[in-house]
Amino acid sequence: MRSQVWTTIDFDAIGVQSDFARVPYSSNTSAYGWIPVPMICFNGGDGPTALLTAGTHGDEYEGQIALRRIARTLSQSEVKGRVIILPALNQPAVVAGRRNSPLDAGNLNRQFPGTPQGGPTGMIAHYIATELFPIVDISIDLHSGGSSLDYLHVALAHRGRTDAQEQKIHDLLNIFGAGHSIRTDGSGGGGATTLYAAAVEHGLAAITTELGGGPGLSAAGTDLAEHGVRRVLKHYGIAPGLDAPEAALTKMVDSIPPSRSLYAPCHGLFEPLAKVGDRVKAGQPACLVHRLDDPLAEPIELTFMADGIVKYRRFPTLTAPGDALYGQVYELDQ
Repeated sequence: MRSQVWTTIDFDAIGVQSDFARVPYSSNTSAYGWIPVPMICFNGGDGPTALLTAGTHGDEYEGQIALRRIARTLSQSEVKGRVIILPALNQPAVVAGRRNSPLDAGNLNRQFPGTPQGGPTGMIAHYIATELFPIVDISIDLHSGGSSLDYLHVALAHRGRTDAQEQKIHDLLNIFGAGHSIRTDGSGGGGATTLYAAAVEHGLAAITTELGGGPGLSAAGTDLAEHGVRRVLKHYGIAPGLDAPEAALTKMVDSIPPSRSLYAPCHGLFEPLAKVGDRVKAGQPACLVHRLDDPLAEPIELTFMADGIVKYRRFPTLTAPGDALYGQVYELDQ
């Protein structure tokens, strides 16, 4: 079944068009309404097409701001090929400032390839997978740690299905130029249900990012998102006139399995002892968890289970059993 999401944008027309991906949603106050997901298309004729998305999780702001900067710049620049930008992909979650949609509790980055019927989150995923993936060559989905995590600046990519696709993905990671890059199989969460994993299944060169986090905004993460996208658009000749700072050499790292990450053992107050980016050793104290149910009890000390670099750290202090507190990566031989 074809997507029920629609737009007035003609992706083949030359020029700049701005409208919405209109997601049908029948609510108590609007029986035949639709959800407006902002979308811009820049088409300069022959050349590759880049799909740029952010706001897949509504509380991750670095990519949302970076893509708005890019859109304003492209409106004054020469474009060869095509750029499709959706800076607030899960618009209901963006408006609510939440990771997941308040309409159907959907986590958009766990619903690909989506469904043409049902809740709006699955319908957004289905539209991207069936209507946009077939007309694009490059996909960049910008994420950060959101309100619950502070995150190392990394780009991530699944392995290509062919040698040619694998080389394109490898090149895309280097051109984007995050401080660290991870090749992943999705075993840490999401698997093939993330946007970038689904894009690879469609044969695209696709990456995603994690660029800082917390309830506010990481200026460095926002700048990296913008500069990385600028480098990609310039390199592929889509926007050859863009200014783009030269990328530092990205360091290839791999994630230490989730089974060796640290999780809250009880309801408590999380006191971190290591920062994102720190090099740590197995057995090194990572944090203290102060129990809520016994103020006289000694805090529970958790120690790192492996040598490595701190990939993420929980941001909120209040924590509950099972909350992820720390994750790590380790460097690969270059």
